[in-house]
Amino acid sequence: MSYQLYYWTGLQGRGEFVRLCLEDAGAAYTDVARIEGDDVMTPFLNGEQEGALPFAPPFLKSGRLVIAQVANILQYLGPRHNLVPESESKRIYAHQLELTITDFIVEVHDTHHPVAGGLYYEDQRDEAKRRSKDFRESRIPKYLGYFEKAIERGGGRFPLREHSYVDLSLFQVMAGLEYAFPKALAKQKVPLLRDLARRVAERPNIAAYLASERRVAFNTTGIFRHYPELDG
Repeated sequence: MSYQLYYWTGLQGRGEFVRLCLEDAGAAYTDVARIEGDDVMTPFLNGEQEGALPFAPPFLKSGRLVIAQVANILQYLGPRHNLVPESESKRIYAHQLELTITDFIVEVHDTHHPVAGGLYYEDQRDEAKRRSKDFRESRIPKYLGYFEKAIERGGGRFPLREHSYVDLSLFQVMAGLEYAFPKALAKQKVPLLRDLARRVAERPNIAAYLASERRVAFNTTGIFRHYPELDG
């Protein structure tokens, strides 16, 4: 099976959570827009292609299936590539954790675009400073503390007691925060999360991916953006 991943070019964004899953699994996939350009997604978004109608990228084409929303895509890929436990309860829990990560990513985005996504950062800088202060002082500790507890309850190494797609997403969260909010992240006491992120980065397929040109560098067009004035 070869998959087709559709996401905007030039940034990691939400598509990176799917890429990490595909890369870790060693799955064959094509990052379509990087080859054909962003306009290749327009027929899908306009409902001109068969299959489910995606609201926005990322979406994944698997045979005749069109699957959108990161957590939904990972819920589909996980069982196919041994990236989620077999039990129903753990699969539901994995999806719950991934949905919580999705909530956190929305809050990350809103640190630099607290007023409107259609405005430039420079048009909402003052509001972004206020939003980021609360994010650093309240939301980062709340979310990372929750995921730290999940790893602790999972035995200290993985939230689900074995490697899963949730680990890959938590790695991306930690990598993104290290880029966007290095000062704030340095203050967090989350040794289990840090250890998990390190071990994910050392997985052979992930290490190869991170060293390759396929891994787009963090930049100020993605979800995780580094503006020094927002890091306190």
